[in-house]
Amino acid sequence: MSKQPVGNDYPEATRKVDRSVLGFFSITERILLVIISLLTMLAVALELIHFAEAGRVRLADLLLLFIYLEVIGMVYAYYATHSVPVTLPVLIAITGITRLIILQGKEAEPSKLLFEAGAVLLLALSLAILSWASQRTSTINLGEDLSD
Repeated sequence: MSKQPVGNDYPEATRKVDRSVLGFFSITERILLVIISLLTMLAVALELIHFAEAGRVRLADLLLLFIYLEVIGMVYAYYATHSVPVTLPVLIAITGITRLIILQGKEAEPSKLLFEAGAVLLLALSLAILSWASQRTSTINLGEDLSD
């Protein structure tokens, strides 16, 4: 038995339920994005208070602020476009691993450092490939639009 496309043959009650469910998900998504943003900003404020109390700012602290900034950027991008550019989580991962390497300092086991550096290298390569593919896709799509 093959499935046939339903098209617009849904009963009105089904459409109302679908709109209600989609509306619920949309509202939930927006609420969670606002909560994530507020909690991220709270974390930034707490970190700035910690800087003031400690009287110094280290490189690892600055990288943590960059992670927060990237999270806020990701929330902004998702809220604005309803999609997250794949490159943002990759940047967060690179920054996080770099911060981890810096926090470990000279006491870190060399093999562990090599694995972490290898992870950063793989992430950087994937970021380069994603960026290249994104530019190539934009160029191809732009070329198709011009030929119409």
